[in-house]
Amino acid sequence: MRRRSTLTPAQSLRRPTTGSEQRLWRALLDKRLVGTTFRRQHIVGPYVVDFFCKARDLAIEIDGGVHQDEDARLLGARRDAWMTERGITILRIPDQLVRQNLDTALSIIVRAASLR
Repeated sequence: MRRRSTLTPAQSLRRPTTGSEQRLWRALLDKRLVGTTFRRQHIVGPYVVDFFCKARDLAIEIDGGVHQDEDARLLGARRDAWMTERGITILRIPDQLVRQNLDTALSIIVRAASLR
């Protein structure tokens, strides 16, 4: 007998997280930065963002090497424009920063969330 998938369409769009995303997620859960809560791999319109704070309309993307190619940059720009048109701030944090200096990455997020 074949097992039926219990994933919703939204869940099937989510991708596995990277080590940096997992590291940042643990920190976001532990710290409850500036009174905010974040969702991981959250669907916003036709897109899935790494982290999203609805109360602040703040999306966080962890950008690794895959984001450097020209096609990925064009898709990212289109996605950013779509979100900006809807009042969502997109914060892009380099993967390397999360790996090497998590405290700095968190302070960037706190600053962005405080401005919203």
